[in-house]
Amino acid sequence: MATEEHAYGHLALPEAGPSPGVVLIPDVWGVSDLYDRLGGRLAEAGFAVLQVDPYRRTGRGEFSDPAGAMEFIRQLSDPLVIETVQEGVDALAAHPAVAGRKVGVLGFCMGGMYALHAACGCTGLSAAAAFYGMVRNEAGLDPAKKPRSALDAISELTCPVIGVYGAEDAIIPVQDARDLEAALAASPHPAEVHVYPGAGHAFLNDTRPDAYRPEAAEDAWTKLVPFLRAHLS
Repeated sequence: MATEEHAYGHLALPEAGPSPGVVLIPDVWGVSDLYDRLGGRLAEAGFAVLQVDPYRRTGRGEFSDPAGAMEFIRQLSDPLVIETVQEGVDALAAHPAVAGRKVGVLGFCMGGMYALHAACGCTGLSAAAAFYGMVRNEAGLDPAKKPRSALDAISELTCPVIGVYGAEDAIIPVQDARDLEAALAASPHPAEVHVYPGAGHAFLNDTRPDAYRPEAAEDAWTKLVPFLRAHLS
């Protein structure tokens, strides 16, 4: 595996190539070592991964705790972030490590929400994976910044989707995951949603002992990789 800096974020590349590509959208805290490591795991599985900086157009807000992070998400422009994801998709598809092969998108938390949006609003995607991505918007948000929820966007889905959620998520009610599952079932594209009992938000994040659930994390990973191979190979 090789790594390199990219104008849009960080790249993790498999030894052999060209390979299918995955644009990885991090959580609200932005580009981090955690997602570099997860991107490295995907590179070892045969994917070229671009961890994209979601704040290239918007800038990152000044927040230091979960409450501040959630308030920042409420004010963040979805259209601008989705444009940034599209730029990452286009750049990765054109990169010699991918060279026009299929590209998917993978996101976590806020990034999972934008992975769902990308699956409905971006071009050039062949698969999307959302780990505990928010699906509903709160009432009263600025419609210019939050024109529609991820759940509302599913009617325009363009590619297969896998969704991964924790049944004990304090941010995303389990009913939201089930409503996403029902909306995806009405789409012509293959889709699957997995909800893990005993797991909460960010259960794949091994830097957070309070959240990390190793058994659920490993099982979810064993579902993610075959899904990406099936739709990006």
